[in-house]
Amino acid sequence: PGTDLKVTGIDFLKSQNSGLHHTDAYNIKNLVVRRGQAFQLQLSFSRELKDADKLVLHFSIGKQPMKVRGTLMSLNPRHEKDVSGWQISIVKNSGKECLLSVTSSPSAPVGKYTLNVKTGTNIYKPENDAVYLLFNPWCEGDVVFLADEAQRKEYVLNDTGCIYVGSAYSIHNRPWNFGQFEELILDTCMYLLDKSKPKLSNRKDPVFVSRAMSALVNSNDDSGVLLGNWSGNYNSGTSPIDWIGSVAILQQYYKTKKPVRYGQCWVFAGVLTTVMRCLGIPSRCVSNFNSAHDTEENLRVDIYLNEFGEKLNRMSFDSIWNFHVWNDVWMKRTDLPEGFDGWQAIDSTPQEQSQGIFQCGPCPLKAIREGDVYLPFDSKFVYAEVNADKVYWVVKKVNGKDKYTRISTETQGIGMNISTKAVGQDKREDITAQYKFPEGSKEERRAMQKASSFIHPSGMTPRASFSSSGPMDEVASKPWVLREEVSKTGLQLEITNKAALYPGSPLELAITVKTSAPGSWTINLAGSCQLQSYTGKVEASLGYVKETIKLEGKSEMQVPLKIVADAYMKTLASVEDEVLVHITAIAEVQGTDDKLTKETTMSFEYPPITIQMPETAKLNKEFTCAFIFKNKLNMPLDNCKLLVEGLGLFKMATFDEGDVKPDRIIKSEIICTPTRLGEKKIVAKLTSTEIKGISAEKTITITA
Repeated sequence: PGTDLKVTGIDFLKSQNSGLHHTDAYNIKNLVVRRGQAFQLQLSFSRELKDADKLVLHFSIGKQPMKVRGTLMSLNPRHEKDVSGWQISIVKNSGKECLLSVTSSPSAPVGKYTLNVKTGTNIYKPENDAVYLLFNPWCEGDVVFLADEAQRKEYVLNDTGCIYVGSAYSIHNRPWNFGQFEELILDTCMYLLDKSKPKLSNRKDPVFVSRAMSALVNSNDDSGVLLGNWSGNYNSGTSPIDWIGSVAILQQYYKTKKPVRYGQCWVFAGVLTTVMRCLGIPSRCVSNFNSAHDTEENLRVDIYLNEFGEKLNRMSFDSIWNFHVWNDVWMKRTDLPEGFDGWQAIDSTPQEQSQGIFQCGPCPLKAIREGDVYLPFDSKFVYAEVNADKVYWVVKKVNGKDKYTRISTETQGIGMNISTKAVGQDKREDITAQYKFPEGSKEERRAMQKASSFIHPSGMTPRASFSSSGPMDEVASKPWVLREEVSKTGLQLEITNKAALYPGSPLELAITVKTSAPGSWTINLAGSCQLQSYTGKVEASLGYVKETIKLEGKSEMQVPLKIVADAYMKTLASVEDEVLVHITAIAEVQGTDDKLTKETTMSFEYPPITIQMPETAKLNKEFTCAFIFKNKLNMPLDNCKLLVEGLGLFKMATFDEGDVKPDRIIKSEIICTPTRLGEKKIVAKLTSTEIKGISAEKTITITA
C-alpha cells in the first residue's frame, strides 16, 4: 500500500436514505434513519481501498460508549455481522469511492449517534456527524411494528389532526397541529430522552420510553415541558385554550429549558402525540367522555346535589370530567404475558402519582377491557376512568346538620363515546369497544368481577369532605356492585334544548318527565342549570325550576327551564376557560321509592370562521389565504385574537382584531409560501373575552 489510507469525505446520501426511511419530512440537516433498516453511506478515500486496508466504522451513543453495553458499535465490512446485531457490507468499491450499507439492530437504543471512521491509525470525524436513529413501525423486527400502511401514515407521519372535546352528547373536534417534523422538534425529543436519564439500554424499549415521556411532558417532577393550570387564571402565561398545536410549545421549551405555561389535558395529549410520533412510536389522541377522576380507586364517584338539583362543588373528593384526553401508543409488550400487545394507554396530564412520579402507563387496552387491572402500568387508574359508577346524593339541612340521602346510582354513564380521529380522514372514530365490552353484556360483567377482586370497594358511605359529622341515611355497607334500581312507575327523565344554545341569547331548555306504569303518580321535580368548566367545576348557578306534577299511567309532561342571557353573560366574560351548560334533574315519586337523577352537558354554538384560499398551489409559489368571521351573536366579542398556523406553509401568526360588535365582519389575510409537497392544513382559532374557542381548518394540496 505504501501511502496511508485516509478518508476525505462522507456523503450521508440524505435524500435517498430519508425517502426509504420515511424521514424526509424532518426539518434538520442531519441524517435521520429508523432502526432495523438498511441505509447507505458513500465514503471517499485518498486512494483506492484494497483488501489489506483496515476499515472500521464506529457508531456510538451516550457519554461513555461501550461495546458491552451495546452503545458502541465497531463495524468492520469484512466481518459481516457485529455482536450488537448491527450489520455492514460493501455495496460497491470503485476508484476512490466506496458505497457501504449499514443496518442497525431492530432493538438498538433510539437517539443521537456519532459516527467516525478508522482507517489504520487515522480517524475521520465528519461534519454533521450525528445520525438520529428512531423507532421503526415499518420493520417487522421492531416491537413497534405496525402492519397497516394507512395506519402508519396516520399514527406516525400525519403532522396534523384533531382532538375531540365537548360533552358526550355534543362532541366537537378541536384542530391540532402536531408538527413532529418542524424545526427543533426532533432535537427537543432528544433532549427529553437525555433528561429522562435512562440507562441507555432502556432506550431500546418503547414501554420505558413512552412511560418516561408521559412524565416529562408535564412539569411536575422534572421541570418537564408543560405546567398544568386549571385555576381559571392564566395571566402569567398562555391560556390552555389559546394553543393550536404543539410546535410553539416544544420550541419555546427547547429554547428556555423551562416549563411552558399553561396546559390542560388536550394540550398535554397533543404534545405527547407529537413526541411519540417524532420518535417513531405510533400514537393517537384519545378522548374519554364523562371521565371519572376517582381518587380512591373504588370505582365510584359521589355527586352531591342540593334540593334544587344544583351540584355542590365544595363537597366532592372525586369528579367527573366532561371529557379527558390521553394517548394510545402501539407496541408489543414483551414484559407481559402473551396477548397484551397492540394499543397501550399513556397519560401525561398530572393527576395521580405512579411510583412516586406524575406519569401514567403504558397500560394495555386489552387489560382494561378484560379487567386485568393487576398488569402494569396504572391499569386500575385507567380502568376506573372508563368504568366507575355514579352515585347521587341529595344534601338537606336537618336541625342545622347536613343529612345525606342516596337518590340513585348510574352504572352506564361513565366512559362514553371514547373517540379518536379516524385513519386517513377527518372523521371521528368511536373506539369505546376497544376499551370495554358492551354495557350489560356477559363479558362486561365478567371483566367487572375480575377487576373488583383487585380494587377494594369502600362500602356505601358518602365520601364528602365533612360528611362524618352529620346523621347518615342508608349507610349500610352494601355489596359493591350497584345495579340500576327497578322502578315501580317506569319513571324516566329527558333533558333537551328547544333551540341551539347561542351565547348572548336565552337558553331554552326543557325537562320531560315520563311514567309508564298504570296508576296516578305525583312527582316532585327539581331541575337546575349551571355553567361548568370541562373538569366538572361549577362556575355559576344560572337558575332552577321546582314543581310538583301529576301523571296518569303511560304519559309525559314537559317542564320548561328558560335562562335569560343576563344570567350568564358576566360569568362568560369573567371565566378564562371555555364553559359548558350543565343541566341536572331530580325526580321523586311520592309514596314510592322511585327516585331518579339525570344530568346532561351541552355546548354553546358559535358562528363559523371561513377560510378562503385556492384548492391547490405550487411548491415555493406564493398564494393568499383569507380568514373571515361575522359576529352573528347578540353580543359584542371583546379583545378578539385570531391565531393561525399552516405547517409547511407559514409560521404561526396572531392578529389582534379588537372588539367585534354584533354583525361586524372581520377579514385577515396571510401570504403563504409552500415549502413541502402533499396535503397541508391551515388551522385558525378565534378567542375573545367572552368566547374562548371558535376554530376552523382547511386543506390545500401542494404540487410540484
